[in-house]
Amino acid sequence: MGEFSIFHWLIVLVVVLIFFGGKRIPEIMKGFGEGIRSFKDGMSGTSSTPAPPTAPPPTAEKPAEEKK
Repeated sequence: MGEFSIFHWLIVLVVVLIFFGGKRIPEIMKGFGEGIRSFKDGMSGTSSTPAPPTAPPPTAEKPAEEKK
């Protein structure tokens, strides 16, 4: 009862092709692969995009003293 035969997988494949069409499936798989790759990069702590540069801290200027 818990096993899937080749005929079950063929039926699933036909249903997926009917719902999404042949052109849409590669786009879906590409997005799925990019999501997995992004998840793996996030888990390992590496990233292909560089971190945005940090701005230097603002310098405090002394107010000019008024001469009378």
